Amino acid sequence: MRTFVGIDLGSTTTKAVLMDENKEVIGRGITNSRSNYATAARVASEEARIDARFTLFRRALHVGEAGHEHSAEFLAALERNFRLIQFLEQLDDLEETCHRQLEAERFKAVAGPLQEALHVIFARLREEAASLYAPGAKRKSDFFRDIAGSRFHVHAEAVAREMGIALEMVLNAYDKSIIEVENRPPSGELSEKFRRAVARMLAVDSHAADGEGDFAAMIESALGIELEETYLVGTGYGRVTLPFSKEHIRSEILCHGLGAHMMYPGTRTVLDIGGQDTKGIQIDGHGIVENFQMNDRCAAGCGRYLGYIADEMNMGLHELGPLAMQSNRPARINSTCTVFAGAELRDRLSLGEKREDILAGLHRAIILRAISIISRSGGVTDQFTFTGGVAKNEAAVRELRKLIQENYGEVTININPDSIYTGALGASEFARRAVAA
Repeated sequence: MRTFVGIDLGSTTTKAVLMDENKEVIGRGITNSRSNYATAARVASEEARIDARFTLFRRALHVGEAGHEHSAEFLAALERNFRLIQFLEQLDDLEETCHRQLEAERFKAVAGPLQEALHVIFARLREEAASLYAPGAKRKSDFFRDIAGSRFHVHAEAVAREMGIALEMVLNAYDKSIIEVENRPPSGELSEKFRRAVARMLAVDSHAADGEGDFAAMIESALGIELEETYLVGTGYGRVTLPFSKEHIRSEILCHGLGAHMMYPGTRTVLDIGGQDTKGIQIDGHGIVENFQMNDRCAAGCGRYLGYIADEMNMGLHELGPLAMQSNRPARINSTCTVFAGAELRDRLSLGEKREDILAGLHRAIILRAISIISRSGGVTDQFTFTGGVAKNEAAVRELRKLIQENYGEVTININPDSIYTGALGASEFARRAVAA
């Protein structure tokens, strides 16, 4: 099967999309951008290939079709076991890397106790690993660094206390190691990992493959389909750092415009709020960009700004929107400048203003800034599409709907759950067109 790959290297996350010859998206992948865009591109592409395999599995098992109700349960169990195998492999890599760190001179005096502590910590991590991927398990993130990091800190604190050693020494070995491991995509052949996942399922529950046909044989048949990477196009904030020739690179403006058109053909105006910039884009009926405006070099009002606010309030980024939705009296925010945001935030909290009111005001200020960019690009004349990571923030979406209606009346507003992949989707279509031309 020929596939066409689009990679969007954002400042915060890197996304990849695999499209087939029929313009159908068969795989999506996302990862942290890190400081190494080349690694992020490889990891996101690998995740997209994994997702594509599950697409092929769903087709082979007729998931969603009448008479194949059990196949969805089998596939969900397969994915949990596959992700567990991946997690354990990276955990092994992390432990080996931590132990190598102890060879450095600064650890020489305490290397013995630290080795023993690491052994206990990683044993506990492996012991609980299966529960992290059990049916119904909740994880705030699917990134290895986030999962392993949060649990490592919990166990490291307990073990350091039990053994009477300095916690900061354990964490120092971890901090240096996780960067190395994160910049090494998981090794090993994917097909073999899927086979191991099936074998693990059957070892735990011999009836897991009972159902409508020979599930294991269907999976094996789907693994035999080759996913040929026919052409690749890169876009996004970090595209110039990749070793691509210029014909394999497209601007993020063009890719977001085309991607939004592919999601919603009636779209004429696109707002993208990413980690580092905000873009207002006007496109025609073919997805061709007619005009656009961007914010200046400052990251005010973008995803990075929200991340800074989350850090200041000791909250997760995903918690900001739900808390802001609880507000009945949004605060009037004077500035969305990241430099002054912390001081203003602390001042308002010290004066007794509610966190939810401050956050609601912040979200409104961000969207007001975005509306200004849209206005400079040409306003809203027809269907409007909101893309980027901030499109998943319910408070931002609420303020956007209000302000669009106030300024432009009743307008169709499209918000796709997969909007974060819009740029990568457009890039994959450019890749397909490059071969079709």
